[in-house]
Amino acid sequence: MKRRPEVPHPSSEAARRRMQSTRQRNTAAETLVRSLLHRMGLRYRIHICPIKQLHRKADIVFPRLKIAVYIDGCFWHGCPIHATWPKANAEFWRNKIESNQRRDLDTNERLREAGWTVIRAWEHEEAEEAALRIAEAVQMQRALRISGRPIR
Repeated sequence: MKRRPEVPHPSSEAARRRMQSTRQRNTAAETLVRSLLHRMGLRYRIHICPIKQLHRKADIVFPRLKIAVYIDGCFWHGCPIHATWPKANAEFWRNKIESNQRRDLDTNERLREAGWTVIRAWEHEEAEEAALRIAEAVQMQRALRISGRPIR
């Protein structure tokens, strides 16, 4: 298997297996939130770029309402509650996680500038709470759309 030169070798066989088994999409948290939204009667698209110029896919997208949802993993996005800083290859991982955080902030800003509502939920968040937050945003955007007010 070819390896990018900047990616260090895993610190152990267990670490290698753990990283290989970590899903990038359709995670347990993501599929649970999607299932709850679907049961609420909401329909959405998954894993698409909200705006074509920004090649960053959202986990759940309501295109007509301009709502993009991201379910962020605690490790990969540096959750303030659960994130840990690995001791092995520490510099690489700190740079990687901080880079992810900067990209997330940039994504939020660019989508908001384009008129999108961005919702971020942590993987540790109760799925029901996240789904309710998303459903409320959908209802609000629908109400604004019906009233003829511009959608922010």
